[in-house]
Order: sequence, then structure tokens, then C-alpha cells
Amino acid sequence: MNDDLEALGPLMNEIGQVLAQIADGEPEGVFLYVEIGRGWISSNVFKDEGDAVRNLDSNSDLDHLLWDAWYAAPKGKRWSVMEYDIKGGKFEVAFKYPEEIDVETFDPDHREAALRTRYGDKPVVYPPPPEGAFELKH
Repeated sequence: MNDDLEALGPLMNEIGQVLAQIADGEPEGVFLYVEIGRGWISSNVFKDEGDAVRNLDSNSDLDHLLWDAWYAAPKGKRWSVMEYDIKGGKFEVAFKYPEEIDVETFDPDHREAALRTRYGDKPVVYPPPPEGAFELKH
């Protein structure tokens, strides 16, 4: 397990560097929310902009590092959710495990709950949908 932890530290640093790039060199106030499972990943990068929180576009470099971090843990101890916060020039990382949260069934409330915990009622601004996209209603 110590070998896994030793591998995780540098990966967390690299993740922070990629987040800084995504945030145009200004990582202060960045929050990364990740859900992951066997064969899939969902990562969202948010930035506190004072009056609102903006959802920034992620990239494949970030997802590759997240996969590396997930595989760094032993098979029976892999996390389901990672919350990565940058504040005061430092990062904090928290993990949730399969016994704590079920991410195998899609539930956008998990992400929204994490955002409300961090940002309260600040509005979250998402990028516009791509041209030609449509919204499913029920």
C-alpha cells in the first residue's frame, strides 16, 4: 500500500498542473469532481469566479492522469469519487469508495450535492450545448 501512496503523490501534483492549464494558469478556486468505474470516467472542472461557478472544459490529459491515479490503488481499494480542491496555492483531495456511494447508476445529484457543499447557492454556469445537440425531456 505504501508503494501505491508513493505513486499517488506525484500523480496528484500532475493533476494540479493540468488543472492550472485548464484554468488558464489561474488554479486558485478550482474544484475537480470525478466519478469513475471500470471502463468509464466522468470528470468535471469548476472554478469559483466570485458571483458564479463556471464549469470549465476538461481534457484527455486530465482523464489519463485520473485513470493512472485510480489504477495506482489496489483493485479492492479503488475509489469511486474524487474531489480535488485548490485553495491558497495548495490542493486537498478527498475520496469516496463504492461502499459509501454508488456511481454505477448515473445520478447527477451526486455532483450537484458536492457543488452545493462547496459553493452554497452560487449559480453554476455550464458551457452551451454543442451545435446540433438536443435535450431529452420526460
